[in-house]
Amino acid sequence: MAGTAVAPYDAGPFLPRRGGLEAHRKAAAGCRGCPLWEGTTGTVFGAGDPGARLVLVGEQPGDQEDRRGEPFVGPAGRLLRRAAAEAGLDLAECYVTNAVKHFKYTVAAGGKRRIHKQPTLRELTACRPWLDAELSLVGPELVVALGATAGKALWGPDFRLADRRGAVVELALPGDGGVRHGLATLHPSAVLRSNDREAAYAGLVADLTVAHRHLG
Repeated sequence: MAGTAVAPYDAGPFLPRRGGLEAHRKAAAGCRGCPLWEGTTGTVFGAGDPGARLVLVGEQPGDQEDRRGEPFVGPAGRLLRRAAAEAGLDLAECYVTNAVKHFKYTVAAGGKRRIHKQPTLRELTACRPWLDAELSLVGPELVVALGATAGKALWGPDFRLADRRGAVVELALPGDGGVRHGLATLHPSAVLRSNDREAAYAGLVADLTVAHRHLG
C-alpha cells in the first residue's frame, strides 16, 4: 500500500478489504500502523486452527517469537502448552494470537539482550483492527485473555485481571457484531516471573480447565 497516507497509530488502513486469515496475515506483514514495527524482525500474526472454538490472546510477541515469526514459541509458549494439556485442551485445535503484533522492547546494558516492554493503550488501540479481524474470521465460542494487557484489549482500559479472572463472561466482538464469551487468566510469562511459580501455574491450569469445561 505504498503511497497511501496513513493516520498515526492506526492499523486499519493496512487491513485487506476481503479475504480470510491468510490474506490478513500477508497484509499484516506490511503494517506500519504504529512505530513498533521499527527495529523488529517482522509482524507476528496469529496461528492455529482457522475454525477453532477457542482463541487465546496474549499481550505481544517476545524475543523468540519476533525472530521466528510465530506466536508462543518461547518459554512462555512452552509453559502454556503444558498447562493447556493438563487442563484438557489441545492447542493444536486452538488459535493463538496477541493483542499487539510487534515486539516492543528495550535494549539491556551492553546492547545485546532485548527486554520486553509493556505496550501502551495507544499501541493496543492501533493494533486492535487486526485482533478484531482475527476473531471475526475464526468465530470462536470462547476467547481467553492471557494477562491484563490482553484483557484491556478485549474489555477496555478499565479491565482489572483480579476482578475478572477465571470467570466466563459475555464478550462483544465489534468485528462481526456478535456476542460470545471470554475468560481472563494469567499470562504464562507472569507464571515464569512469579515468586510462587507452583501456585501461579496451578492457577493458570485451573482457569484453563474452566475454559475446557465451558466448551464441553
